Amino acid sequence: MAIVLVLLLLAVVGGSAAFYAWANKPLMIAVPKDFVLKPGTLKQVAGQLQEQQVIDSPDLFILLARITGQAGSLKAGSYHLSLAPSPLELLEKIGKGDTSMVRVAIIEGRHWRDIRRQLEGNAQLKSDIRGMSDADIARALNIDAPSLEGQFFPDTYQVDKGSSTLELLRRAHALLQERLDAAWAARVPGLPLKNPQEALILASLIEKETGKAEDRPLIAGVFINRLKTGMRLQTDPSVIYGVGEAFDGDLKKIHLQTDTPWNTYTRAGLPPTPIAMVGDAALAAATEPAQTKAFYFVARGDGSSQFSNTLDEHNAAVRKYILNR
Repeated sequence: MAIVLVLLLLAVVGGSAAFYAWANKPLMIAVPKDFVLKPGTLKQVAGQLQEQQVIDSPDLFILLARITGQAGSLKAGSYHLSLAPSPLELLEKIGKGDTSMVRVAIIEGRHWRDIRRQLEGNAQLKSDIRGMSDADIARALNIDAPSLEGQFFPDTYQVDKGSSTLELLRRAHALLQERLDAAWAARVPGLPLKNPQEALILASLIEKETGKAEDRPLIAGVFINRLKTGMRLQTDPSVIYGVGEAFDGDLKKIHLQTDTPWNTYTRAGLPPTPIAMVGDAALAAATEPAQTKAFYFVARGDGSSQFSNTLDEHNAAVRKYILNR
């Protein structure tokens, strides 16, 4: 009987030592390696790891997770291995949710068509918008607007590798709505704007017209003054937007004279849609513009603008900063 107990004790000790050695020995996998875990039970996660040839013993992995108390903390996501980890290191990585993230930047002032190309060309994302029309995307995201222009908040988004492009856009639109609602709630009284979407349109004009950040509130003030008096906005970026991809970088007199819904020289009021993606600063300027008597501004050539109260002052500024360059 004593001999049997000794043999059992040796087996337990030997088994423990072997298990400890397995848990701390690097996995026999080719690296670098990417794998994706979907939400599931511990057994399902272990099965996914085996299917993707990350581990070869799901039973030992399950035992390790239970012994270390991480059985219920494994997180779904995309993972990247640059070096072969031990099962213990792999378990820690998945337990912490140390996923392989992709950074996607939506930049202020960019057009929707450019953002769409950027997302469709990102091989690290699941491009589920490819083949969808803009109207299809709007319906999928429940966006009630005549255009997707300006409907996504500029920010750097971190998402799992292989994530849905549509879900990224859903997140960016939700953030835009949150920031737009906050700006609209903080608006000063007396603005000639009917609703948040008009504030968004105005913010996009400010975004495209601003060369230096400190000029935004004054540019907004000029546009507000013009809207209040019925004066046409006459903003070149809106005209350029109406020309579309045919624009070659040279704004000509014919462009200013050719009527489009976005030609603010031929039409009064705001254009029908935003003309770019807008950030917090432009939203704040549109809803809290500077109090100014200026009706005109012209670029000085260094990114800043010269503001004028009268047409005579403005013409003098044009001669100084534009015609005499």
